[in-house]
Amino acid sequence: MAETRQVLFVQGGGAGVHDEWDDRLVDSLRRELGEGHEVRYPRMPDEGDPDHASWSAAIRRELAALDDGAVVAGHSVGATILLDVLAAPSPDRRPAAIVLIAAPFVGAGGWPGDGFALPPDLGARLPQGVPVHVFHGLADETVPPAHADLYARAVPQARLHRLPGRDHQLNDDLSEVAAVIARLG
Repeated sequence: MAETRQVLFVQGGGAGVHDEWDDRLVDSLRRELGEGHEVRYPRMPDEGDPDHASWSAAIRRELAALDDGAVVAGHSVGATILLDVLAAPSPDRRPAAIVLIAAPFVGAGGWPGDGFALPPDLGARLPQGVPVHVFHGLADETVPPAHADLYARAVPQARLHRLPGRDHQLNDDLSEVAAVIARLG
């Protein structure tokens, strides 16, 4: 019997995002992955005003509930905070892959952070040997596509997926993300 792979999907920030926006991304991911994957989609605290400290604590709790070998994914600011949590010493679990979707880069060259910035040696701080995939729509008017290039510099091992004609929500289509996850075996 095949084992079920867990996928943690961390939502983006903004009023109503969990139920009115990112739920479509999760629906697409579940549909594309099919059986054999359990997509967890927790509601982040105070989604309308994302706070690094409270979201980090919530993400740490979610990571602690995962099996080793789960895939961790995040959209927009949720991806940025997820990555920052994974870069901290001793994450609770070792993921099979890290997936960032339309993630703003917070730090030098990117957006200013409210009390935090991603470290310049981000790639070296992430769990070694874990693949990192950065997906960004080239028609994203919320987070400039140039942020994907900032991640490429900070995380040299990252694989960039630039998607022409896709917006901040990747047009509610995570088929490319699902294909990467499915190839993990």
